[in-house]
Amino acid sequence: MKSKKKIVLIEDDLALGSSILELLTLSNFDVQWFEDGAQALGYFKKNTCDIIISDLMMPTMNGEEFFLKIRKEIKHNSIPFIVITANMDDEIKYRQLENGVNDYIMKPFKIKELIFKITNILDFKINIIKKLSPDPFSKVTIKLSEKDFIVSVNEILLKLMKSKIDHYELSERLFISKSTLDKKIRKLTNKNTSQYIREFKLDYAIRLINLGEKNIQFLADETGFNSFSYFSTSFKSYIGMSARDYIKSVKDENNGFD
Repeated sequence: MKSKKKIVLIEDDLALGSSILELLTLSNFDVQWFEDGAQALGYFKKNTCDIIISDLMMPTMNGEEFFLKIRKEIKHNSIPFIVITANMDDEIKYRQLENGVNDYIMKPFKIKELIFKITNILDFKINIIKKLSPDPFSKVTIKLSEKDFIVSVNEILLKLMKSKIDHYELSERLFISKSTLDKKIRKLTNKNTSQYIREFKLDYAIRLINLGEKNIQFLADETGFNSFSYFSTSFKSYIGMSARDYIKSVKDENNGFD
């Protein structure tokens, strides 16, 4: 039996929310309904879904705030997101699209329109996943060269630099098990996966410093470290001096060439 697609609905209008919940349920969707973004965030600490539909203007936490928060989480940052609103001038509309929402729908709307948008987005996502999934019988997929493997790892890490990517996420994106990933990285770099990810990020931070960046908080954020202190400790452990001292040494060296 085909499993139902899971939808998270965020709508503070009780009458409208109840109607959408009922009609989507009748259309064979599994729907979780919340009255504001703050409630929904609590749900996403332990759960996920196939698509999010959120009102824009709500108390406590509006749809835009919720979208920006949920997109920071690795495990939720690819969930399709539809905004519904009664008042969207061009500036607000363009800002939502610029933020990265997948679609929007204007109130009042017919539920049929919403269902079409949901179905189209989910079908598109399924087709993309199918195209990106490796052919299990492909020799190219099964036996990547060592060089290609490291290049693939680095491309993923670079793409997700600001994210808190770990070996679970990395192994999923490479379509291999966590243990296989760790064995390959240990064999090719003499480092475990966590160390390789951390030092790749630190090397990126060092390149930014060499290009003139001096803000340590920016470096920590740009490389996806959990905190300023963790970045600082990791940086010092890696190169033997604090980020502040390294920035000063680069500055002094550059001044020496003036």
